[in-house]
Amino acid sequence: MMRLIALAIIVGTTAVVSSAGADVARGGPGTALAIGFALIAASLTGELFERLRLPRISGYLMFGVACGPYASAILTPSMARELQVINGLAIALIAFIAGLEINFVRLRPQLRAMLTMGAVLVVLMWLSLTLLFFVTWPWLPVAPELTGPARFALAGLLATVTVSFSPTVSIAVITESRARGPLTELVLALVVLADLMLILLFTLSMETVRFALGSSQAGHGLLSGLAWEIFGSFAFGSVVGAFFALYLRYVGREITVMLLAVSVVLSQVGAALAFEPLLAALGAGLVVENIAPPEGDALRVAVERGALPVLVLFFAAAGANLHLGALASVGLLALVVAAVRLVLIRLSAQAGARLAGLHGEVPALAWMGLVSQAGVTLGLAILILAEFPEWGGRLYALIVAMIALHEMVGPILFRAALVRAGEVGRMDHPQPGEHLAVAAGPATS
Repeated sequence: MMRLIALAIIVGTTAVVSSAGADVARGGPGTALAIGFALIAASLTGELFERLRLPRISGYLMFGVACGPYASAILTPSMARELQVINGLAIALIAFIAGLEINFVRLRPQLRAMLTMGAVLVVLMWLSLTLLFFVTWPWLPVAPELTGPARFALAGLLATVTVSFSPTVSIAVITESRARGPLTELVLALVVLADLMLILLFTLSMETVRFALGSSQAGHGLLSGLAWEIFGSFAFGSVVGAFFALYLRYVGREITVMLLAVSVVLSQVGAALAFEPLLAALGAGLVVENIAPPEGDALRVAVERGALPVLVLFFAAAGANLHLGALASVGLLALVVAAVRLVLIRLSAQAGARLAGLHGEVPALAWMGLVSQAGVTLGLAILILAEFPEWGGRLYALIVAMIALHEMVGPILFRAALVRAGEVGRMDHPQPGEHLAVAAGPATS
C-alpha cells in the first residue's frame, strides 16, 4: 500500500510539473525530470509487478506506456525521446551480461544440439511465414498490387522481420530474475544464434527485394559490410573484453564504474566504427567468461548494481515510445500475425528439439523465451522504411504494432517458464549432471 501511495504522489507531482512547461530543449531540466521520474516511478511499478509474480521489466514497460505521450502524456514526446539516451549503453550492458552467462566448457556436451535446434527453428519459421504471406499478400496492407517474384521477395522480407527475436528482452528477463540453469543457457544460445542468422537473412532478403523491384545495387559491398559488421564486431568486443579481464585480474577496484565505462566504449566507439554494439558486447562478455574468468563474486555484484538503473530506464523508454497509434490502426492484423507467430515458434521449437535429440521439460519450455521482439526488429523496420518509403511506412506500422504486443506478452511468458524450470533466483552455476537431456541415439523426427 505504501508503494502505491508513493507511486501516486510521484506521478501526480510529475504531471503537474510537466504540464507547467518543464519539457524543454535537449539537455535541459526536462531531461533531468524525465530520467528522475522514470527511475523512481518505474522502479516502484516493477516492484509491484514482482509482488504479482510478474517480471519487473513488464512493470517498467507498462509504466512507460501508461505515462508516455500516447496515453496519459505525463511524459511528453520530447521527454520520451530524451529517455532513449540510455539505449546504446543498455544494449551493450545487457549483451555483455549475456556473454558472461555462456561458458563453452559447461555447454560443450549440448552445444551441437543447441545449434541444430536453433537452425531448424529459424528455417522452419521463415519458410512457413514466407509461404503464408505470399498466399495472403493481397489482403496485407503493404503493397497488395505486387505479383510474381516481387510479391515473393517482399513476403520473404516480411517473414524475416516477423521471425526475429529479442536477445535484449530475453537477457533482461534472465538478469532481473537472477536466473541460471539449463533453460537459461538454451534460450541464450537460441536468441544469439537466431540474431546472427537473421542479420544475414535480412541482408539477403533486402538484396532480393532490390533485384525484384529493379533497384539492385552491387552485392559485393553489401557482403563486405555484413562481414565487417559481424566478424569485426566480435573482434572489437574481444579486444575490449581482454583489457577488461586484465583490469579485473590485476586491479579489481571500482568494478561497477569500469563495467559501465566498458559498456560506453562498446556502444559509442563501436557504433562510430560501424560495429554492431550487441555483437561487440557479446564478444566481450564471452572473452571475460571463457578466457579470463574473474575470481570471486566481485563482477557479479558489480553487474547487479550497474544493471538495475540501466534496465529501468531502457524499458521505461521503450514503453513510452511505443506507438499506440500504430497498434490502433492495424491492431487486428497485428494480433493475427502475432498469434500465428506464437504458434509457429512453439511448433518449430518442438521440431528443432526432436531433430537435435533434445528431450525433457527444458526444450519444451524454450519457446516461451523466444516470443519477445524489440530493438533489433524495430531497427530492421527502420531500414526498410528508409529505403522503400512508398510502401515501407505501411509495413513499419504493422511491425511496430507487433512489437508492442510481443513486448507485453514475451517477458511474462519467459518468466513463467523460468519459474516452472526452477531457475529464478539461482546464483550458483548448474552442478555436474544438471544440463539438457540429449538423446543417446541418433535424432529422429
